[in-house]
Amino acid sequence: MTINERLSALRERMKQEGIDMYIIFSEDFHGSEYVGGYFGCREFISGFTGSAGTVVVGMDEAGLWTDGRYFLQAASQLEGTGIELFRMGNEGVPAVEEFVRDKLPAGGCLGMDGRTISAALGRKYAKICPCLRTDVDLVGDIWEDRPLLSNKKAWLLSERYTGQTRQSRISDLAAFLRSRGADSMAVSSLDDICWLLNIRGDDVLDNPVVLAYMMVFCHGGVTLYADERKFLQADRAVLDQAGVTIAPYDRFYEDLSKLPDGWTLMLDSRALNYAAVCTLPEGVNVIDETDRIMLSKARKNPVEIENLKKAHLKDGIALTRFMYWLKTNAGKTPMTEISTAQKLESFRRQQEGYIEPSFEPISAYGPHGAIVHYSATEESNARIEPRGLLLMDTGGQYYEGTTDVTRTFVMGPLSRDEKFYFTQVLRGNLNLAAARFLYGCRGSNLDHLAREPLWQLGLDYKHGTGHGVGYLLGVHEKPNAFRWKIDAGNVDASDAVLEEGMVTSDEPGLYLAGRFGIRHENLTVCVKDIKNEYGQFMKFETLTLCPFDLDGVDPGLMTEKERNLLNDYHQRIYETIGPHIPENEREWLKNATRRI
Repeated sequence: MTINERLSALRERMKQEGIDMYIIFSEDFHGSEYVGGYFGCREFISGFTGSAGTVVVGMDEAGLWTDGRYFLQAASQLEGTGIELFRMGNEGVPAVEEFVRDKLPAGGCLGMDGRTISAALGRKYAKICPCLRTDVDLVGDIWEDRPLLSNKKAWLLSERYTGQTRQSRISDLAAFLRSRGADSMAVSSLDDICWLLNIRGDDVLDNPVVLAYMMVFCHGGVTLYADERKFLQADRAVLDQAGVTIAPYDRFYEDLSKLPDGWTLMLDSRALNYAAVCTLPEGVNVIDETDRIMLSKARKNPVEIENLKKAHLKDGIALTRFMYWLKTNAGKTPMTEISTAQKLESFRRQQEGYIEPSFEPISAYGPHGAIVHYSATEESNARIEPRGLLLMDTGGQYYEGTTDVTRTFVMGPLSRDEKFYFTQVLRGNLNLAAARFLYGCRGSNLDHLAREPLWQLGLDYKHGTGHGVGYLLGVHEKPNAFRWKIDAGNVDASDAVLEEGMVTSDEPGLYLAGRFGIRHENLTVCVKDIKNEYGQFMKFETLTLCPFDLDGVDPGLMTEKERNLLNDYHQRIYETIGPHIPENEREWLKNATRRI
């Protein structure tokens, strides 16, 4: 069916159910950013393929809400569908809730699949609309060839990578539950489950997670709701020894509904879905607070940090070798956006311990670079010429951790503007990475350091400056971030205090529609600095090891401090990466990391 035919079919189902307006969210039943094929309802109904967005369908109109990363992409993909694009954050653009409040007919009924929305957001809609149906999956009803739920195999991650046994992690959480007077904790976030139990899987593309729910009890027992066929018999025995019982995936809701009167359940209503909370008996006491596992997971332990450094060394070798190939073959070997991404992937696959990408690559040449989350297709696949800029945002999943890096490569002669803005964005990256700050600061306190060079020019970028990164888990991980706009209602999960061991990206950018895009991204780890009478100072250590392309840098636009920061970083790259690459590439690297 075409998008218009799908919308017509959905509206027919809405009529049958007495629903006047229906909302389709991007998430799965676990609040995941990236989802398996079974959960692609929003993409199915709209044709929009970005990772974030919400579709609202009324009887006479429909709209898609998405953020600044996807404005250009969404405008292109929605063309001719009859779905209006609502650019979130822009002046005069209503939030989804405001739109629903204004457009829903008086006494009308609002529908959604309650499994795909957090309990906190579900409660907001319940206040907006007294007639709220959350027990319907109308898109699933019309999706005839809907993919099945993933049944990929799961596996156990050893302590040499995690730095802590699953028994120890479970014991720590059980002790916390006892201290809070909770009998158990309900968990649906896939990365939380995998982190606590030291398991990994392949149920979501590029995200090594297992499709599951979990209940953790104050006495230390755990029920893992997952397809037991995912696990080898030997692995099931290991989990059983750790007090983990495997139950059918769908039984999670049934078990919640059977909790006895007086039971005290801990949950995070901003993570657990609305359908799960709605199944709880009235006699159950709820402690609703920020996800404890999320906060623990974000602080990487010393073993994880040492492993991450190994992963970034491997990644740096692959990236540097690719950069050599790219720069020496520009204008000589035919290249496209897709072929360059494949070439970089081939270098990563040569590294021991490499598993898969951490997200689908962004390889964007020229004007495509201005589309923040551009994804090349066979139709859009641009040929790369020996001029202009190539923006590549890629990452890898290694047994030693997750990487994420963006480099904007100079393919040949640049315009004055391209070199000017290339340097300004780089200045922001360097200044944020060099921050020294007192403990207690949040990412929102430091975001201006990266944006300042652009703000002084009256420019900006419509995405966060940085996000947390998991350990062999999601490339986007809460709660640490760099952004000046924060969710005031959920500060702990969107703007946490920067703690020792938190890994956060540093990725300012600039995107000029129809011309070019620039982004420079490294991953950093927060570490302790000096402690004195003023308190504990903190700083960042850069993990990523790959040169910035000096062919795009105008040293005259940089301060002496900024030039020294870049020179020191490049010297470290040469000394660290140089011994691991062939001699001819090492000679090239010496020039690519020369002092400016």
